[in-house]
Amino acid sequence: MPQRLPSRLAPLSEVLARIDALAQPVEARELEVAAAPGRVLAANVSVAQSLPAAAIALRDGWAVRSDLVSDAGLYAPVALTPPPKFVEVGAPLPAETDAVLPPDAITMAGVIVEVTASVVAGEGVLAAGADVAPSQILRRPGERLRATDVALLRATGVPRVLVRAPRFVIITANVFIDAIDDTVAPLIARAIAGDGGDAEIVRGAQDGASTLDHALEQIHDADAVVIVGGSGGGTHDASVRTLAQRGTVHVHGVGLVPGETAALGALGGRPVLIIPGRLDAALAAWLVLGRHLIMRLAGRDAPDPGTPVPLARKIASTVGMAEVVLVRACENGVEPIASGYFPLHAMAQADGFVLVAPEREGFPPGATVAMHALP
Repeated sequence: MPQRLPSRLAPLSEVLARIDALAQPVEARELEVAAAPGRVLAANVSVAQSLPAAAIALRDGWAVRSDLVSDAGLYAPVALTPPPKFVEVGAPLPAETDAVLPPDAITMAGVIVEVTASVVAGEGVLAAGADVAPSQILRRPGERLRATDVALLRATGVPRVLVRAPRFVIITANVFIDAIDDTVAPLIARAIAGDGGDAEIVRGAQDGASTLDHALEQIHDADAVVIVGGSGGGTHDASVRTLAQRGTVHVHGVGLVPGETAALGALGGRPVLIIPGRLDAALAAWLVLGRHLIMRLAGRDAPDPGTPVPLARKIASTVGMAEVVLVRACENGVEPIASGYFPLHAMAQADGFVLVAPEREGFPPGATVAMHALP
């Protein structure tokens, strides 16, 4: 018997509220900084002492007392006794010096050293504590570690950080799609990794060795489950019915275009998101629902605000339905290129997407919209 299609599409706000209720931040774990790029921090990152601990040279040159050479110039050289010490970038300044002259600012004639350029106190020098003050917060909980952050944390000597990295199991419900033909599950796995999580793909098999029902038994270490496919009313669609038998279905049918047949439930206390098997609908459902889910699990409270951009051509949308619209950059901002269904050529050309709220009929030309990145 075919699985029943939803008789009601839940408003997007209702579904997001359900996700908030189901998904709590996962337990924090400690990682080496070098292994943490892309992860979401679970605690403040700071250092216990000033850096640098003492003034250091910011350039190669001659360490001097600035007051001794304040009047020096090419036509009025100043002799220094004893000769200044040459320092390299990163070296501590010798005692009683407060500036670094460029290498060519000194001439030597035998034992006589003459300075031919002036310098002010602090020039060419990084003062003690200028990089980081004691207990200064460098990054905060809920922020993702960028490659730049990893480099600066290693430079400050921070060896490990606390992060929240949600673990997902992605189950492909369509037993007729193997790893070679699958387009959706690898996309979702990469999107999860891009948002700081980990993902494992579990596939169905025609011989029954790994059916959806059996796969749902193998999720003991997962923080959340994503089921790809089986959310519609086709003869092989059974994902929602199977979840209802083993757990709870809170929502089947979302006021989201594309992605109307998406579902949300729980199994063993874990959120379960069921997304359509069609590539464009799966992408839209993940962008709106999946990203919200991983954001909650990773402890990120602030949603992605997107990039404000002007709209070159209008976007028309149906009131009552949230809609994902693909856009591409053009001379006057961005222009819509696909809605309702995303052809492959439109997905290839898209520079991002705009989410039209269900209470809107769209946006007129010239409106400022928030463009979000695609995974």
